Amino acid sequence: MSSEDTTRQRIKLAPKEFAKDEAFAKAMHGDVAKSGIRAVVGKDREAHSAAIDGYFRHWGDQNYEHDEDEQKRLEDYSALTKHYYNLVTDFYEYGWGSSFHFCRFYKGEPFAQAIARHEHYLAAQLGLTENQHVLDVGCGVGGPAREISRFTGAKIVGLNNNDYQIARGNAWAAKNNMSDKIHLVKGDFMQMDFPENSFDAVYAIEATCHAPALEGVYGEIYKVLKPGGKFACYEWVMTDKFDPENKFHQEIKFGVEIGDGIPKMFPASVARAALESVGFKIEQARDLAAEDDDIPWYYPLAGDWRYVQSIKDILTFARTSTLGRMVTTYGTGFLEKVGVAPKGSRKVTEALEQAAVHLVNGGRLGIFTPMMLYVCTKPEEPKQTEQPEQSE
Repeated sequence: MSSEDTTRQRIKLAPKEFAKDEAFAKAMHGDVAKSGIRAVVGKDREAHSAAIDGYFRHWGDQNYEHDEDEQKRLEDYSALTKHYYNLVTDFYEYGWGSSFHFCRFYKGEPFAQAIARHEHYLAAQLGLTENQHVLDVGCGVGGPAREISRFTGAKIVGLNNNDYQIARGNAWAAKNNMSDKIHLVKGDFMQMDFPENSFDAVYAIEATCHAPALEGVYGEIYKVLKPGGKFACYEWVMTDKFDPENKFHQEIKFGVEIGDGIPKMFPASVARAALESVGFKIEQARDLAAEDDDIPWYYPLAGDWRYVQSIKDILTFARTSTLGRMVTTYGTGFLEKVGVAPKGSRKVTEALEQAAVHLVNGGRLGIFTPMMLYVCTKPEEPKQTEQPEQSE
């Protein structure tokens, strides 16, 4: 029995407390039309404090060498993810935009164009066409869904367990006159409420890493995908270069987990085995971060100005670079100290800073990838053979 099998057996599915979650999100965030720093300083203090406690308690003393809280994180995967995105969504939108993912970069290609191309590439791998019914698993605030729908004409349902992101994503869709094409809904990707065989295609962009067991989320995706349909994802995994006995490697893995709300990072071999075990036929498995590109995928976090490709990129890079993140951290700390930002805001930015450092180190060493591409097919159901008529 694999370690993934035993992990999955220990996981209890989270209770569906959707009304409670929605009430908490409304209490904490208020007006979803606010964004960036305006949204950060406008949080309800009591709810924000509850989210801080609810998230960081999952890491105890935050010691990767004696991580005694991993099993608790796996069992509390849903609350962990909800609290994480209640705390970081505004920082993500401020620093990165509405598509919360990495991508490859080509020389002369601006940041926003590279992000969009990465999404188009995934849509092309699925062969999406006009008005297909598509599921985006872990859709964030719907940036990729909007871009992919514009590119293909597909109708996309975004599945998300964070009510604040759902509200913002649906507001963005309405603002862009795309409510007939894009709709974000509440749900737990470990126990989906959609009918079986209901989607023409499914994709996930750097989202299923939040699952406590990959077989669980992949199995749900397999269930709701139509026979013959395709599933494609960019998965966060540790590569074959990761050495679990190497303390620096362990530190990087743990830093990525705590800074990015991930219960447990799995190796690429576990992801592949999980896809196959639930019934998928893997058509393509390719680490896009290992293509030896001239510009590394982690460059916006690395603080290397030589990779900036356009005037507009300077603004993005100024926010995402080491210096930019330092300004955000200290600025947020100042606003917290004078009572403008809620207590604990700086702690969130410090966790994001550590995540950035570990992501860059993991990328440079090649022990981590945020874009392990899997393209899979759900086999056609076997045809029922007609029984010959019985002669009298």
